[in-house]
This record gives sequence, structure tokens and C-alpha cells, in this order.
Amino acid sequence: MFSFRRIALLPALGFLAIIAVQAQTSSSFSFAPSQDQIPTASQAAEPNEAPQTAAETQGQASVQARIRLRREQRRATAIHDAYDHRWESYIDMGYLRFTPGPNLQRLTYYAWESGLTRFSSARLGYILDARGYGGTTYVGQNFSNNTRYKISQYDLLFGPVYRFYVLPRYAISGRVMAGGAYGNFSGDTNGIPPSLLGLYPDALTYAASASIIGEYNLGPGLGFKLAPEYFFTGFGSTVQASRGFTAGIVYRFGKQ
Repeated sequence: MFSFRRIALLPALGFLAIIAVQAQTSSSFSFAPSQDQIPTASQAAEPNEAPQTAAETQGQASVQARIRLRREQRRATAIHDAYDHRWESYIDMGYLRFTPGPNLQRLTYYAWESGLTRFSSARLGYILDARGYGGTTYVGQNFSNNTRYKISQYDLLFGPVYRFYVLPRYAISGRVMAGGAYGNFSGDTNGIPPSLLGLYPDALTYAASASIIGEYNLGPGLGFKLAPEYFFTGFGSTVQASRGFTAGIVYRFGKQ
């Protein structure tokens, strides 16, 4: 009888042991963190690194912004120092291809030029320009036994100039002028009327000029300019459309 009870208790004890083992196993799975769930050192530092990276990026952007601002300030100061002058004067030399008579070939005129500009702003000004041209023209075989004569021309012009592109070192301007021109075509003919040699007669006529001016600044008040141009005159009741250029030194003075 005792052995039968002991044998009967064995299944009950085994069943209780199985339940205890299962409970212990489930609790270990429920509460013990796995290896994947344990944060590494780098993962633990990530929440702190994000604000640090944002702060560093913001600091770099602020430094770059200050550098750009200082660069723009220096550029604006250099432009102001160079172009905020009230007056500008220049002395130039020039070159022009000119037709001295209705049936004559073009000659090369060499020129001097001087002018004074009054600027009402850093970009807009008004020019009074004086210049003189001189050259030797070929008239061909004629009764005078002389085929070459020296002629000259003198001009006084006035007009606006506008700087439409400015940098600390460079500027590009447009200029138009109009005025009068005097042609001295008989100065070397020894009394022979110029018309008999195929030249235009001495005359006072209109003159006009259109040019693009490029300036290179040697300093705030000193520069070099080059001005290709079209030059128009009306000698002999015709129109002479001549092409050439002037180049020389620019001196600026008097602040706005």
C-alpha cells in the first residue's frame, strides 16, 4: 500500500517540476535582456552626438557668413574709393582711320586728346572733350608734282558717360558726344586749293563720337583707359564714318 502511494505521487511531483521549470524559463525570457538589446558604447553616445554635430555645423556656417560679409565690405569700400570722385580728367593719345577726300583712300590720323568729366553720381557723368588729329594723305599723281600732303583736324565735343559695370579694379562705360570739328586741309598745299588735289575744303562742321571705355585702376584716384570708338564728321557735305581708339591716363579727384 505504501509503495503504491509513493508510485502515485511520482507523476504528481514530476508534473510540478515541469511547471516550475517552465515558469523559470519564461521568466528568464521575459526579464533578462538579450545581447542585441544591450546598447553598445557608440549607440549610447548617439543621442549626445547629434546636438554636438548641429552646433559645429552652425558654428562653421557663422564663420563663413562673417568671412563673406567682410569680403563684401572690402569690395564695397574699394568701389566707393575708386568711383566716388566728383571730377575726372584724362590725357590720351589716339588713332583714327579717316577719309580726307571724296575719292581718296583712308589715311591714318594720330591724335592727342584731353578732357574733363563732372560726375553727378558714381556712375553718371558729363564730359567736355578736346582733341586734335594729324596725318599725311596720299593724293596720287597731280600737276603739283607732290603726292603727299599733311592735314589736320581739331574737335570740341560734349556728352554723357555712364559706368554700367564696376569692380574694384575694372569698369566698363559707354560714352556719346557731339560737337564741332574744324578741318585744316590746306595747311601744306602752298596755296593750292585743297579741292584741286582731291581733298575736302577747309571747313567747320559737326562731329559726333560713340565709344565703349574700359578702365583699369592703378589706384583709387589713378587709372588707365582704352576707348574704341566710331567718329563721325560732315566735311564736304558728306558723312565720314571713321573708326579708331583713344588710350591714356585717368586722374580722379574731389569726393562726391
